[in-house]
Amino acid sequence: MAEHNHPWSNAIFVDGRFQPPAGGETLPVRDKSSDEVFGAAGAAGTADVDAAVASSVTAQRAWAALPYSERAAVLHRVAAALEQADGFRELIMRETGSIAGKADYEIASAVGELTEAAALASRPVGEVLQSSHEGRFSVAERLPVGLVGVITPWNFPLVLGMRVIAPALALGNVVLLKPSPETPVSGGLAIGELFERAGAPAGIFQVLPGDEEVGRRLVEHPDVAMVHFTGSTTVGRDIARTAGSLLKKTSLELGGNNALLVLDDADIDQAAMIGAWSSFHYQGQTCISAGRHIVDRTVADAYLRNLTDRAAAITVGDPLRDNTGLGPIINDAQLKRATDLLEEAVAGGARILTGGTSEGRFFRPTVVVDVDPASALWTEEIFAPIAPVAVVDGADQAVALANDTRYGLVSSVVGTDVHRATQVARRLNCAMVHVNDATPQDEPLAPFGGIGQSGLGGRAGGDANLEEFTERRWRTVNSDPVHYPY
Repeated sequence: MAEHNHPWSNAIFVDGRFQPPAGGETLPVRDKSSDEVFGAAGAAGTADVDAAVASSVTAQRAWAALPYSERAAVLHRVAAALEQADGFRELIMRETGSIAGKADYEIASAVGELTEAAALASRPVGEVLQSSHEGRFSVAERLPVGLVGVITPWNFPLVLGMRVIAPALALGNVVLLKPSPETPVSGGLAIGELFERAGAPAGIFQVLPGDEEVGRRLVEHPDVAMVHFTGSTTVGRDIARTAGSLLKKTSLELGGNNALLVLDDADIDQAAMIGAWSSFHYQGQTCISAGRHIVDRTVADAYLRNLTDRAAAITVGDPLRDNTGLGPIINDAQLKRATDLLEEAVAGGARILTGGTSEGRFFRPTVVVDVDPASALWTEEIFAPIAPVAVVDGADQAVALANDTRYGLVSSVVGTDVHRATQVARRLNCAMVHVNDATPQDEPLAPFGGIGQSGLGGRAGGDANLEEFTERRWRTVNSDPVHYPY
């Protein structure tokens, strides 16, 4: 993966081609396991944002005017290019520190997003309304928002980008993407290469890796009609303030402090398997990981033994090696945050049953009990492979504890009596809930998003994309001019 072999080296993706940024600055492309720098991406500046916005606005008019079949065909070609792309899997593994299974999931899911979005392009974009005025034809039609600015995180950079890019384009919008500086290639420039290979019209999709100033300019630019952000609640709050002052449409998919409830009739082996996957998958670095395990006292000892055994058996190391279960924490700052959260909890009386140690950024999966419910480890998003477990007496207490959070993204309930587990699930204050399954779930047709401090705006997925990436307009046509008394 030598730097000179890639069209994205030292480049941004604007007007359908790779080119140097105006300031000539670059970002390192780093292997998260070895810390090796294996390439350099272009680092955009605010001048690049302004130039890209201008070309996007021009491109959007022509793109929206195309027949839906042509927009769908472009998305199908991008999907084919991704399926045939050489090295994308390894790129995701190296740049995000993920194991092969997670990289395979991202690619397959991104292909699914493109395929479903291609079908979305042919959906009806209006409805005929009844009218009390004789001779009036009344219709509510959907129009593209225009230019959608997209800011994506580093944890699932390909699929979290494509979840927005694909449906926005299908509905006649254009997209300007700023990926995380941690993943400028798998989260951005490599996607631009797919669009280039697919022969997509210039300007409909552009990629500007960069720092906070680039993101700020994207949010503030008057010609960016909508901002879609996926990331932390703290940054999302800042974006909401800025966009709100500009009366700009926003969609914010933010953090989570998700609960996994284990009822007294749960199959313990299955529950612990679901719990381990929910907290440890991709080092716990997802907004939909389980940050709180709430377990009925009658099964707590058995659940803790099983979960602890599973955590201790996971191999942590370089994802490019065989049989690795977990890779590294993404960077030193995130590692320090996880360590500080754990140390604070232990100082407050929590007990570590397994894990709690790290070698470099390779953090052992950790099970911890007796956590003070006021501690940050219990109340905040962790983003590390740590499973805090609380013991409760009965379903009512479990529901109350699960709902005691400012977040509202996802929860799961595990129990043998499916009807009872479903009734418990219906009482949880969150936007997504799963019975007898892990908290990390996503499908292209499902409405994905959160409530409370987990999100602001609409949903991504399926029919929700119609609301997300279009605006409604009422249009009337009269067979003859209407006469008024003036």
